[in-house]
Amino acid sequence: MFNVGDTSLIDKWVKTEMALKAGIDLVIELPTVYAISSAENFADGAVKILNNLGIIDYISFGSELGEITPLDEIANILYKEPKEFSNLITQELKSGNSYPKAREIALNKFLGSSKYSEILNNPNNILGIEYLKSLKNHKSKIKPLTIKRDYSDYNSNLVKEGFASATAIRTMIKNKKNVNYVIPYESYELLDECIKNNKIIYDLSVFEKEIIYTLRKMSLFEIANLPDVSEGLENKIKASVNKCNTLNELITNIKSKRYTQSRIQRILLYALLNISQKDINSSKRINPYIRVLGFNKNGKHIISEISTKNPKISIVVSVNKFIQNSNSIALKNMLSKDIFATNVYTLGYKNDSIANLDYTHKVIEM
Repeated sequence: MFNVGDTSLIDKWVKTEMALKAGIDLVIELPTVYAISSAENFADGAVKILNNLGIIDYISFGSELGEITPLDEIANILYKEPKEFSNLITQELKSGNSYPKAREIALNKFLGSSKYSEILNNPNNILGIEYLKSLKNHKSKIKPLTIKRDYSDYNSNLVKEGFASATAIRTMIKNKKNVNYVIPYESYELLDECIKNNKIIYDLSVFEKEIIYTLRKMSLFEIANLPDVSEGLENKIKASVNKCNTLNELITNIKSKRYTQSRIQRILLYALLNISQKDINSSKRINPYIRVLGFNKNGKHIISEISTKNPKISIVVSVNKFIQNSNSIALKNMLSKDIFATNVYTLGYKNDSIANLDYTHKVIEM
C-alpha cells in the first residue's frame, strides 16, 4: 500500500488483478518494512524472497543505463567495500553531503573517473545496483537481466510516443486527464473503477494530519529511534512539526543538503506506520514470508513447486492461519506491519474506510 517515501496510487489487490490480467502467473507481496525502506533494504527484501523460492533462474529489472556490466562493477565495489572507499565516503559525509551524494563522489574518486555520476543520478540504476549487491551478499545463483527504460525517466512528467513514467501517470490522473493510451486496457478499466469509487490515494499529503499528529505526540527518544534519523535530526523534526501545519511546510523545514526530501519522506512514513529501527534491523536478519496475493492456473502449479522444493518455507495464503500457527515472533511482527499499513491506507478513502482487509480479502484467483 505504501512504497519508498510515498503512497501507492491503488491498493495491493487491485494491482494484483492488473498484473494477473496482464499475464503474470503469481503475485507475491514485498512486506511493508522493505517496501518503504531505502533502495538497499528494498532490494535485499525482494532478493531474499526470490532466493528462498528455490525455483527462480533470473531477476529482471529496468534501468536507465540498460547494461549490466557497469552496474555490476559498481555493485562489486559496494559489496566488497574496500577500506579506502569507506574512508572516502566518511570524508564526504563529514563535508555535509547526503549519503547518496557522498557515495557518488567517493566512487568517482576511488575509480578515478566521473563517468559513474550519471549512472548514480538515476533511481532505477541505483535500485538495480542494490539488486546486484544483494545477489552477491546472498551468494545467489539467480542471474540478473536489465531492460533499458526508453522514452520516459522515472520522475519525468513527459509522455512520449505512448510511454509514461509512474510519476507522469499519477500526475495525469490527479489532473483528471485520460491515461487509457499509456497503460494496458485491462489496467485502465480497473483504475477507472477505483477513481469512480473514490479509492485512489494520490500522495502522502492525504495523511498530512495523521503524520503531524503522530510526530507531535512522539517523544524525542521515539523520533530518534525511527529509521534514517541520526545526528540529532530528531530535534529538528520535533521543532518543525510543532510549528508546521502542512506536510509541504514540514518537509521544507527539515530537509537540507545532508537530509534529502526522499529520506525525510521515508522518516515520515516510518512514523505514520509505527516502524522503528528495531523493525528494520530485524528485517535485515530474517528471511521474509511468502505472502501470496494472487495467481492463475500456472501460478497454482508454481506454488506447489515452491512447496515441494522448500517445504520449510513460510507461505502465507491466510493471514489468520499464519498468525495462529507460526512460531516466529519476528515474522508475525513483520506481518503486523503489513496489516497496520493497510488499515492506515484505507483511512485515505473518502468512503468505505474498512479496516482488517488483510484478514477478509481473499487471494485473487484467475
